[in-house]
Amino acid sequence: MNSINTTAKTRTLLGRPPLQSGRLLDQMRERIRYLHYSLSTEQIYVYWVRWFIRFHDLRHPKDMGQQEVERFLTMLANERKVSPSTHRQALSALLFLYQQVLGIELPWLQDIGRPVPHKRIPTVLTREEVQKMLDLIRGETGLLARLLYGTGMRHAEGLNLRVKDVDFDRHVIVVRNGKGGKDRVVMLPRSLIPALKDQMAASYALWAGDREAQRPGVYMPHALDSKYPRAGQTWAWHWVFPSPTLSTDPRSGIERRHHLYEERLQRAIKKALPQAGIHKHVSVHTLRHSFATHLLQAGTDIRTVQELLGHSDVSTTMIYTHILKVAAGGTTSPLDALSCAAA
Repeated sequence: MNSINTTAKTRTLLGRPPLQSGRLLDQMRERIRYLHYSLSTEQIYVYWVRWFIRFHDLRHPKDMGQQEVERFLTMLANERKVSPSTHRQALSALLFLYQQVLGIELPWLQDIGRPVPHKRIPTVLTREEVQKMLDLIRGETGLLARLLYGTGMRHAEGLNLRVKDVDFDRHVIVVRNGKGGKDRVVMLPRSLIPALKDQMAASYALWAGDREAQRPGVYMPHALDSKYPRAGQTWAWHWVFPSPTLSTDPRSGIERRHHLYEERLQRAIKKALPQAGIHKHVSVHTLRHSFATHLLQAGTDIRTVQELLGHSDVSTTMIYTHILKVAAGGTTSPLDALSCAAA
C-alpha cells in the first residue's frame, strides 16, 4: 500500500494525474487516452509492453531496469531481425511505460542506443502509371484513391474526412488533426467534384438511415462527445467515406458506423498493379509521394508543396527533389559520353 501511495505522490509531483486502474496494461491505456494518442498507437504500445513482460517471465517492469530493457531490444535486433524503425518503436513504448505510466525518471533510459533509421528513396509512379492504376480501381475505393493522389492527403486523413470539411464553393478541403495534431488546407480537385457529390449523397442515405434507427452517432475526437453530446449524430460530422456496415468501437464498446475499412484501398491497389503492368512496390502512401513529385515536376514551389503535405520541416520535402534530379536526367552518365565520342 505504501509503494502505491508513493507512486501516486510521484505522479502528482511530476504533473500527472494518479491512475485509476489497477492492472498495468489498463493503466497504460488510461494514460495513452488521457494524452489523446491514437488507437493505433495505443494498440502498438500495449503490444510491445505485453511482449516485454512475457519475455521476462511476467516480472513487473518496476522490478526491472536497463539490463532487462537492453536484453529485450537486443533480442529484437539479433534474433527477430526487426527493422530500425520497429526497434525504435519498441523502445518508445518502453520509454512511455516507465516515464508516463510508472512515473519513473531513469537516466539510463536515455542512454540506451537507438539504431539509425535507413534513409529510403520513396517509390514514385509516373503520371501514366498513376492513370493506369486509377482506371482499374472502381467505386468509392477508386474515388478515395483519386482524392489521395489529387490532394496529397495521408490514407488516415482521407478516411477520417468529415462532411463539414469539404468546401465545394472555395474548392478546398480542411484536413483536421493530421500527423502531429496539425490542421491544414489542401486543394479540392475540380475533376472530382461530381463524384464527391455523388459520394456525399450515398453517405447521406446511410446517415439518414442511422438517424431513423436511432443509432449512436459517429466517433468524435478528443472527448467532443462530452462537450457536444449530439454533434456525432449531425450530418456535418458524418464520414465522407462511411462503412456500409456497423462496427463496435474498441474503446467504448458502442456499436456505431465507422469509416471505410483501412485495408480496402491497399487490397484494391495490390489487385490493380499486375493488371496495369506496374512492377514496383506500391502502397497507398505511394499516391502521396507521387502527388508531391508531380507537383515539383510541374514547377510548384517547394514551400507550397511542404504546406500541402503538412511537413514541419522543408528538409522532409526535399527528398522529392532528389527523385526529380535523377528522373530528369540532369547529370549525364560518363558511359553516354563515351558513346557520343565514339560516334
